[in-house]
Amino acid sequence: MILTKVDRVIFLALFCAVLTATAPAALAQDPGQSQRAAADTRRENETSFDTELYLVRASNQRTSEEQLPASLDQVVKQLRATLPFKNYSVAATLVNRVRDSGHLNLTWVGGPLTAPSTSLASLPSFSEFSIGQVRAVDGDGGQLVQMQRFSFGARIPVQTGTNIAPSGTNSAPVFAYEHTGISTDIIVRPDQPTVVGTLNVGSSGDALVVVILARRVQK
Repeated sequence: MILTKVDRVIFLALFCAVLTATAPAALAQDPGQSQRAAADTRRENETSFDTELYLVRASNQRTSEEQLPASLDQVVKQLRATLPFKNYSVAATLVNRVRDSGHLNLTWVGGPLTAPSTSLASLPSFSEFSIGQVRAVDGDGGQLVQMQRFSFGARIPVQTGTNIAPSGTNSAPVFAYEHTGISTDIIVRPDQPTVVGTLNVGSSGDALVVVILARRVQK
């Protein structure tokens, strides 16, 4: 087939149109979009959170008057309206810094959760606090803080049996360490303490209230 000059011009025009229509989308991408994405990444890497974990003991027993942190005023008012306890005191406070999209893991000996039996009181308990990921997210009322795999608890000794000597005159308790605590995924507002949950403490009827607060720290 022989193409005329006019045919060749039409063919070249159609060929150029096809190339333009099928060009990679990246070539037409707004250059500002990649710059904004890079800025968001830098801002995320520069953002951290100070996490404040408050372990509040709720009790009906007589205790000395203790001044609670001002940041817990609203929480304590909420607790007094919903839980039937007379006294509230701070059993422990843990402050840690976590990078945005980072994680936190703490373990220590001792803590407010102890063995339920007096015969095992001399054995230590091991407290654990961890957050799988701390991440800033957008919400309807502004920026929120997402805490995935939030966990607080302890491994405490529990008596599972008794060993009796062959003579029958001596005996020794058999114990195993069991985990107790709370694990959940939560979203909180920055600078606002939030009640995560409550745990029973021994046979006294006391309760341990787990409260978390996250403060945004910008470099």
